[in-house]
Amino acid sequence: MTTPTKLQPAPVIDETARLLTEHYVFPETAEQLAGLLRRRLAEGAYDVEDAEGLARLVTADLQSVNGDRHLRLKHHADPVTPKQGAATRASMRRECDTSLGGAPRVELLGGGVAVLELAPMLFPLEWAAEPLSAALTLASRARALILDLRANRGGDPDTVAFVCGYLLDERTHLNTMYWRGGERGEQSWSPPHVPGACFGGSKPLYVLSSNSTFSAAEELAYDLQQLGRAVVVGERTRGGAHPCDGWTVHPHLEVTVPVGRAVNPVSGTNWEGTGVQPDIPCAAADSLDRAHTLALARLAG
Repeated sequence: MTTPTKLQPAPVIDETARLLTEHYVFPETAEQLAGLLRRRLAEGAYDVEDAEGLARLVTADLQSVNGDRHLRLKHHADPVTPKQGAATRASMRRECDTSLGGAPRVELLGGGVAVLELAPMLFPLEWAAEPLSAALTLASRARALILDLRANRGGDPDTVAFVCGYLLDERTHLNTMYWRGGERGEQSWSPPHVPGACFGGSKPLYVLSSNSTFSAAEELAYDLQQLGRAVVVGERTRGGAHPCDGWTVHPHLEVTVPVGRAVNPVSGTNWEGTGVQPDIPCAAADSLDRAHTLALARLAG
């Protein structure tokens, strides 16, 4: 029987440092972090037996300077392809197939109030457009809608815009991404047309949040809140506003590096580090009942 090869942290750290300095949206912070990783390597801090342990230690160090929760060394139990972004995409594909395309729940509550859960992610549109369109069309006849993002960990900004297309009456500027290497901005707008029926931009809309709501799910809540379209009910979200890419640096390890920053056209800023602040703060477990009560009161008024 062959003895498993001991994990060699140096190549992983060297490649992670290189990717940081070449791609991280904040170059000065990238230099700080690369230096930190190399110092920690020299001190023996990464002399661990397994890839999962190394991922945990490196992620803590990556997030120690500016708290960027998108900066991660992610462990994958199954070996992953070296193709850029493929590890995360494969994992997302499996979750999409087991969650009805990211719309696992549509339910009509009392008083004509519907709840639509979007979880565990906002998957790429080529996978999610059909199930999301079906779910949003089904909910379109409700008198009020509760969008449940409490268990949503993020996903694709294009899917955020697609969902917003069902909740607004006209094409609307939602967000602008600025990429490293200049001030080139890429605007995100809700689409002028979506398949199926729309809930529209005037009926009561509530968004449920938790301290697990992250990334693109935060953008969906933040965009609707800043436009004055939705009332956010629940807990402050995790606070990750930077779009990122992923690179495989070991058969079981993927480093994710933010390559841009979001700027909301209404607030002129984003939710990075602060999270989305709910309009109606309450425990996530109580937020559905709270939003339902609010919706009924508004409809009665």
